[in-house]
Amino acid sequence: MSEKSGEGAGEQPERISEAEHAVMEALWQRSPLTAQEVCEEVCGPRGWSLATVKTLLSRLVVKQAVGTEPDGKRFLYTPRIARSDYVGTESRRLVDRLFGGRAAPLFAHLAQSEALTEDDITEIEALLRELKS
Repeated sequence: MSEKSGEGAGEQPERISEAEHAVMEALWQRSPLTAQEVCEEVCGPRGWSLATVKTLLSRLVVKQAVGTEPDGKRFLYTPRIARSDYVGTESRRLVDRLFGGRAAPLFAHLAQSEALTEDDITEIEALLRELKS
């Protein structure tokens, strides 16, 4: 998976909606893409039209999450933020909003709700050991 970051990398855009996130995922997978190519990735599974994708792309451009480049009569869209930066920001927002800024209660909640598999727990333990050293 390619994580592109163009101009403005490191800057955090306005909050991205769930629908906009689906468009971003398509662009993070492969870019630049035309609106039609984005639609080929996301429209079928979501029941969206090309007009919906164009609206979402326009919103992402306004939020400076996506950049455009003219290509004849169409535009090519490229993410302006790296996926890893977005994930980091959203993770921090989740922990801050729901768990008072502390990660431990998040893991406790996931463990209690059986959302963590044995493999997840093993990976988390390995990560914590790595962070301690």
